[in-house]
Amino acid sequence: MKFHDTQQDTQMLHPVNLMLTTDQGMALARFLKRFGPSEFRANAIDDNEATAIQFAVHAVHHALAEAGLAPLP
Repeated sequence: MKFHDTQQDTQMLHPVNLMLTTDQGMALARFLKRFGPSEFRANAIDDNEATAIQFAVHAVHHALAEAGLAPLP
């Protein structure tokens, strides 16, 4: 399943292949779960980038869940 933002439908999706140990994947999933809109906005240059970061983090977390390393969001 590919996750993408409807406002970015016209952009090309880029597959990312990543190899992690179980411990790394689970730690990354827990780390990503701790972030929310305020952290995305605090680390972005504007609201559009914060939204892009949020969708990217969701996509990574979803991929970790599909690999069995995190609960589905």
